[in-house]
Order: sequence, then C-alpha cells, then structure tokens
Amino acid sequence: RAPGQPGRGGMRRFTWEEIGQRSGRGPAPQERWLVIDRKVYDISHFCRRHPGGSRVISHYAGQDATDPFIAFHLDKALVRKYMSPLLIGELAPDQPSFEPSKNKKLVEDFRELRATVEKMGLLQPNHAFFFLYLCHILVLDVAAWLIIWYFGASLVPFLFSAVLLGTVQAQAGWLQHDFGHLSVFSKSRWNHWVHKFVIGHLKGAPASWWNHLHFQHHAKPNCFRKDPDVNMHPLFFALGKTLSVELGVQKKKFMPYNHQHKYFFIIGPPALVPLYFQWYIFYFVVQRKQWVDLAWMMSFYIRFFLTYLPFLGVKGTLGLHLLVRFIESNWFVWVTQMNHIPMHIDYDKNVDWFSTQLQATCNVHQSFFNDWFSGHLNFQIEHHLFPTMPRHNYWKVAPLVKSLCAKHGIEYQCKPLLTAFADIVHSLKDSGELWLDAYLHK
Repeated sequence: RAPGQPGRGGMRRFTWEEIGQRSGRGPAPQERWLVIDRKVYDISHFCRRHPGGSRVISHYAGQDATDPFIAFHLDKALVRKYMSPLLIGELAPDQPSFEPSKNKKLVEDFRELRATVEKMGLLQPNHAFFFLYLCHILVLDVAAWLIIWYFGASLVPFLFSAVLLGTVQAQAGWLQHDFGHLSVFSKSRWNHWVHKFVIGHLKGAPASWWNHLHFQHHAKPNCFRKDPDVNMHPLFFALGKTLSVELGVQKKKFMPYNHQHKYFFIIGPPALVPLYFQWYIFYFVVQRKQWVDLAWMMSFYIRFFLTYLPFLGVKGTLGLHLLVRFIESNWFVWVTQMNHIPMHIDYDKNVDWFSTQLQATCNVHQSFFNDWFSGHLNFQIEHHLFPTMPRHNYWKVAPLVKSLCAKHGIEYQCKPLLTAFADIVHSLKDSGELWLDAYLHK
C-alpha cells in the first residue's frame, strides 16, 4: 500500500517525508500539516483561527508537535475536540513516532520527566503565592503616590516615587507573564481574564500583543525567522555565530556590527521608552480590533494621569511617566536578554523539544533577590521546558532537569547575575567580530 493511502479503518497513512513537505514552504507551499501523538493534522486553514495565533502553530508545520502541544495546553481533552475535524490520517506503521533525525532516547527520557513532574504535582499553583505577589505590587503602587502626596513634588520624592513605580512596572511585567502562561489558575479563561487586568490596567499594554509574540518565542527560541525576540537581527544587531558569519559573507551591513557591544547600551536597554514601542502597541490593538485590550490600556493611562496630574501638572506627570518607562525598560531588557542572547542562535534545525530549549536558554544562580528581581526567570531553562509550571516550583524540578542533561551530555548553564549581564555584551562583541572578519575576508 502506498503511503498516504487508506489503511485499515479508512485512516490514511503517511511517511515523515510526505509530512516534511507540508511545512508551508517547498513543494506544497499552501499546505501545512503537523503530527501529534502519531496523528496527522492539516492546519492549513485552521492556523488563522488558532487561539494562540497563526504563527506559533505554523512554526511546527511539517514537524512533530507532540511536546509543544503538551507543554502549552492546559485542557488537552477540550483542545482535542477542536482538533478532530483537522485529522487527516496517521503515521504509517513502519514510521517512527517522531522524525528519524531526532534523538529517540532523549525524547523518551524527557517525556518520562514530564510524566514525573505531573505526578509530583509541580504543575499545581499555590494561589496564596500569586495573591501576595499581586498585593506587594499594589502596595508599592500606592506607596509611590503617597510619597508625592505627603512630601510634595520636589526632586527627592519625585525620584523616589519614580523608582517605586519602575519597580511596580517590572514586577507587574513578571506577574502578567505568569497569567499569560496559564500558570496561576486551572481554567485557561480565568488566566486570560486576570492577564488582561495585570498587563492592561497595571502596565498599559495589550494581552493580545504579548500572546502573539511570546508564544512564538517559546515554540522556537532563538530560531531566526520564527522567534520574534531575535528579529533585531540583522537590522540592528548581528546575532549568533552562524548568522553573523552568513551576514558577513553576504556583504550585508545595516549597522557597524563590530561596535554593537557599545551601541547596545543606547538602543537596547531603553527600548521600551515611549518613542516607538508605546505607539506601536496602540497601533497593534487598533489594527487587529482588540477593543477590550484597548479599554484596559486606556484605564491605565487615565488612572495614572488622574492620580499624578493634580500634584505634578502636565509636564511633571509626563516626565514621571517617561522616567518610569526608562527604569522599567532597562530592568526588563537586561533580565530578558541575559538568558538568550549569549546562547545558540540559528535557523530552525527541527531538533527535539528538550535540545531546542536547552541550546537557547541559560539560568542564573538562585537567591531571594535574584528570584524577585527576575520574576524567577533566573530559572529560564525550567520555564522553557514547562511553560505552564507555576514559577514557585522551578527550583524543585531543576535537579531533575540537571540530571537529564548530565545523562545525555548536554550543557546546563547556570551563572551569577552580573556575569549573565556581562555575557550579553561579550557575545555581541564576539558575533560583531565574526561578522567583520567574514565581511572583509570571506
């Protein structure tokens, strides 16, 4: 019987070669298929209606998506009901359960680890943790206003208030990340509702925009053209050894990349200051008609200006907002980039889930301060392997992840906080030099 023909029970059978051709590129550019638990699904039209966004699911077209499917979805039984109309067949009996190029033992060992994590209850959240976390943010927010109210608008109270409000923005950023990843409540919609409040009302940003970008990053971290977080290559930076050399060989120079470790300080950490980014997110919600997100965002700006305008006037309130965004931006960029920029960056090579995450992420040492300062993203490896895991459990699964790395000879990087910051600059310097060498000599 030829592959792709009906087998017993009328179910069509496919080979990995056939599935690999349905990636949205290549011989059948209009077709997108993927595999979950040996079942083959045609997502060519569904991808536009996918609740997590069209791009994140399309990044797995032509590939086995079993592990990301398990990692991202809470109610798998419900999701499978939506998937049944997309089912077009299954892998032929002589085909392995995932691509022959993947490390069979590693895939099996990781799936065993996932089962262990579920049995240990490490995916169960402690609601008191997140409630107290939200309270500490609200207390800081109120304290910032009380300082201006009590001490007046002179320089010292103004700066002190700005630091507190910058802290509120950074910490609310980590908290919205928890709800965005569905790691606080057992029901997806409860997480989505509170996510809109935290990112919209406490931060003035749209949940739909965050979901659209962030899940792509998790699906294919540091994969050029699939992870939006590395989209600053090649326009602003030359990232990763392979891509930097490729850029040099092609004689492309959008920026003087050999100086990128210096100009990073100018265009990297201040990225969220209200010049481009703040306007872009408004454009995003209007263009996509996300009116609920827009209402939540407006509620943040209305509250901010109503509470500070009487004390600071228009110029003072705008100045405070600018300074708060500057503090938040520096905090956010250093923390989020320390785990990824120094790591492997390349095109998608379709390796297994465990290797995909480990080659693109590193950890920072645990301490009470590091946990708080980074929103537990110092455990970036564990977060990427189990994105719906509540962050207070990362430290519990870390030893199991380390032992799996040791068993398979995979490097588990963990470093001090300041070393992690410095490594961003060092890696940019290295890739800039590789680009220059290729640009001049290859």
